[in-house]
Amino acid sequence: MPPSTTSPSAPVKPALLGGVAGLDAAVSLRLHALFLPVPRLLLKALEVAGDGRIWLPVPISLLLLSASPANASGAVSPLLAGLVAGLVVDLALVGLVKVLVRRPRPAYNAKDMYVAVAADHWSFPSGHSSRAFLVAAFLAAGGFQPREALFLWAAATSASRVLLGRHYVLDVVAGAFLGVFEAWLSSLLLRFMCAQSTFLVC
Repeated sequence: MPPSTTSPSAPVKPALLGGVAGLDAAVSLRLHALFLPVPRLLLKALEVAGDGRIWLPVPISLLLLSASPANASGAVSPLLAGLVAGLVVDLALVGLVKVLVRRPRPAYNAKDMYVAVAADHWSFPSGHSSRAFLVAAFLAAGGFQPREALFLWAAATSASRVLLGRHYVLDVVAGAFLGVFEAWLSSLLLRFMCAQSTFLVC
């Protein structure tokens, strides 16, 4: 049974977003209702593909394995180190902004959403969107091909947040910009780590 698309009678408008919050909520609700025929299973698959429960433990585990004595070369992948640094920065920045803005999630959001931490109750910005664009932009800058596929995945993941009713449009747009910024910041951190460490082969 598809989630209800009934708009709340008195939507909360976060002060930090100003008057744009009302327009954003109306557009987001319209898009959510328009794309209800899209299979929810597909949207949920995109949700899982951008989940922090995958994108944090897996790269961190791979980084620890590459730094273990079992690794004959003893070298740590700089791309992996930079990605982990970016994901940690993303976790901190998204959590901070969510707590500062405190925008409630859409009232029509289904109750099947996993909430990892208290900050996940808030909507702005989208952590899935920031994470997806961070990964896409950072890997694209690192030479991964095809770049178009990376950004297509990031865009689809971001769009799924609105279509699922998890987020408003402005949440995912802000998340995308934040993710690209974090990718640039991660590249700077990586260059610094390469200059300061001997265990990274850059």
